[in-house]
Amino acid sequence: MDPIARLVEALTKLPGIGEKSASRLAFHILGSPEEYARGLARAILDVKEKIRLCSVCMNITEEDPCRLCRDDKRSDEIICVVEEPNDLYAIEKTGSFRGKYHVLHGVISPLDGIGPDEIYVKELLERLKAGKVKEVLLATNPVVEGDATALYLKERIKPFGVKVTRIARGIPVGGDLEYTDGATLTDAIRGRQDL
Repeated sequence: MDPIARLVEALTKLPGIGEKSASRLAFHILGSPEEYARGLARAILDVKEKIRLCSVCMNITEEDPCRLCRDDKRSDEIICVVEEPNDLYAIEKTGSFRGKYHVLHGVISPLDGIGPDEIYVKELLERLKAGKVKEVLLATNPVVEGDATALYLKERIKPFGVKVTRIARGIPVGGDLEYTDGATLTDAIRGRQDL
């Protein structure tokens, strides 16, 4: 197989990249300066060689513990539990959370053969044993598996005497009630707040 065909095939294995997009990317790389291609290749290798899991929060990091766990301006009293590292980054972009995190790297999904032992639940419970944490904010996705994982975690956290909260759900900012699905409207009404 020639190098372009190999590159196209490799690129199609990326999520969301079909053959046309992969072909466009391959020809873009081919037409770019050699330094660009070397930089791209180095960046990919660096991610595979240098990135590991933080021993505290299980986030991906180059240093252990990660910069978020080392940040003494962040509260040790609240942990936000997310499914994946990209969920943590989405929350961080808002600048609205100043506690610590815990990344599960998945959700409980019996149909896919994923139980609590296949995600980082034990490590979360170990962190709670220290007694510093007063609240755990469960920020799993509002789908069946995310909700099941949140309920499982709530039951496992309860014996620690820690407050367990869940991210709110409802109408997105700028959303229109007329076009909002029934489940989202129901969640918004149940999660209403005082003004």
